[in-house]
Amino acid sequence: MIFAMKKIFTTALVMMLPLLMMAQGWPTKYDGVMLQGFYWDSFNESRWPKLEAQADELAEFFKLVWIPQSGNCGGTSMGYDDLYWFTNYNSSFGSESQLRSLINTYKSKGIGTIADVVVNHRKTINDWVTFPVEVYKGVTYKMLSTDICRNDDGGATLTWANSNGKSLSANNDTGEDWGGMRDLDHKSQNVQNIVKAYVKMLIDDLGYAGFRYDMTKGYSASYTGMYNAYSGTEFSVGEYWDGNQTAVKNWIDGTKVDGVVQSAAFDFPFRYVIRDAANNSRWTNLGTSTNKGLCQENNYKRYAVTFVENHDTQYRDANNQQDPIRTNIEAANAYLLSMPGTPCIFLKHWIDYKESIKQMIYARQLAGITNTSTSYNLANSQGSNYYVQRTMGDRGALLAAMGSVAYQIPATFVVVASGTNYRLALSKSTETAWASKPSGEYDDTFTVTLTAVSQTDGAQLVYTLDGSTPTASKGTKVTDGSSITITGNCTLKVGLLINGAVSGIITRNYVVDNKPFEPYEITVFLMDPTVAPNNWTQVNYFSWDNTSSPNGGWPGETITQTKVVHGVKFYYDTYMVNSKDYYINFVFNQGGASASSHQTEDVTYVNKTSFFEVTTQTNKYQVQDVTDQYLPYLDDDKPGDVNGDGEINIADINALIDLILAGDASDTGDVNGDGEINIADINAVIDIILTQ
Repeated sequence: MIFAMKKIFTTALVMMLPLLMMAQGWPTKYDGVMLQGFYWDSFNESRWPKLEAQADELAEFFKLVWIPQSGNCGGTSMGYDDLYWFTNYNSSFGSESQLRSLINTYKSKGIGTIADVVVNHRKTINDWVTFPVEVYKGVTYKMLSTDICRNDDGGATLTWANSNGKSLSANNDTGEDWGGMRDLDHKSQNVQNIVKAYVKMLIDDLGYAGFRYDMTKGYSASYTGMYNAYSGTEFSVGEYWDGNQTAVKNWIDGTKVDGVVQSAAFDFPFRYVIRDAANNSRWTNLGTSTNKGLCQENNYKRYAVTFVENHDTQYRDANNQQDPIRTNIEAANAYLLSMPGTPCIFLKHWIDYKESIKQMIYARQLAGITNTSTSYNLANSQGSNYYVQRTMGDRGALLAAMGSVAYQIPATFVVVASGTNYRLALSKSTETAWASKPSGEYDDTFTVTLTAVSQTDGAQLVYTLDGSTPTASKGTKVTDGSSITITGNCTLKVGLLINGAVSGIITRNYVVDNKPFEPYEITVFLMDPTVAPNNWTQVNYFSWDNTSSPNGGWPGETITQTKVVHGVKFYYDTYMVNSKDYYINFVFNQGGASASSHQTEDVTYVNKTSFFEVTTQTNKYQVQDVTDQYLPYLDDDKPGDVNGDGEINIADINALIDLILAGDASDTGDVNGDGEINIADINAVIDIILTQ
């Protein structure tokens, strides 16, 4: 009997394993904060190397970073005209090797990278219905014209297909139509197989931690559920762009597989409430709206990824104003970070309000707020225009007082962060130290005020500046509210000192750069494209920075200066970097009437001496960064080493003869420095050889 029961139990457990291993949309009691690591046209700020360089700083505040769609789109792109899914990851944000390095570095720091997954639609090549054929790990992935929804583009695709002997799917779209690219028929077994392989590759090969699904209104929620269940991803959030709370909840429920939710959703209802409150400075609206956000519903806050701005709602320019929060941006983020759900911070806000947002995240962390924490309205006053929300964390409570300062913060709380129309206060039961400055880089000496958040009256603080742990006998003891001056790089650790015991220790890492920026010169080299296989007739640099075009209007300046580095001839020009954030962009071209047909892709965000090579031509010439191959040899040139091989011998005489016959004015060939290349330079090389 016991054996039979054991067998039944074991069989049941085995049958449950697929369900137990299945993705569940988003973890419960998740305490992480996410960063949207891009904004519209953030081709500089979101470059893979630039995002990777910030890993140490980001790891202190974010557990997830959502980056742009990382596949090649056939040109400069934010990634929403997705083209290659498996074989080409050289995108507008960097190369595949840089992408892999970014993901691996983030993973080593405890940050998960969220992929932007665009599977509602896909870009085609050559005509309306031809997709790229990709071979990945020996398997060929090929979408067909019959994988396109029959009613795509309002019927325009079908009209084209009928006129060109092509067939579309027999199925109409399972969601909203979008005419920008071809809408994929997710009822197609071929589409399902390819998408499954794609998302699995993102996790298993590239190393992504999870997905952000684009435009999920474009296809049935059940397919998001299908793809997540197959990939086993822990993190998934869908962009179901709708301010109606019921509609977003229905989408979340629609992702269920075997009764288990497979994806979280962006909390658009929450976003619209905070937008209206911030833009109109009507803070009581936070409590009166019928759509307060999924983050305030017990059964859905686990699946609420809250935000106040993204790349679609942000202000872009005067002609593309979108739907931004125009004022009270800090206050909007303060409310966001005090609420349940998983907050997603917008990169532009992080850049512009970094110090304030860091303090807000610290307050959230210290209170121990998670995506399933309990939150409720504590007070509001339409007459005084304030709204107060209290959220209970695992270690304390965080109070967000929005609007007027007329509201009196309770004596059981301590204000730790404040600004225009917001105050964040931690409950004294949190029992922690607090510092008025977050970790980060500072341009000059600054002061930090230390605060005791404690129920013990008169609690002292003890701190160290060398990274060691303060104790009752080690460190400097100060009273609540004391300030210390930070003059250089240090690691501040400060804790509460109560009855001879130290607790509630916090750590802040400060970097102080007292040196003013000094402008420097860079040189941009282009490997000679006038020889085979490119055979350009001349070399032009067209360049631009954020304010001007240093080489003049299109097609730019004709470059004649050349230099041989490590035996290879390069054209070059020099530029001044006058600020820490300066960068310059290039299109190398042939100039003259052929400039438009003989031009490279954009080479962007150059702020150091670099070497480039023109490679293959598709629509535009591709460019490879070969700096690592040639920069080490830049200063190795010797007078007389015309061919750049590190030696001076008969080969240099032959190289000089070639230059003279070609009429080349290479700097390296001007051995005697008279500004010309002629027989005198050959004699100078002979003299060097004879005296070696």
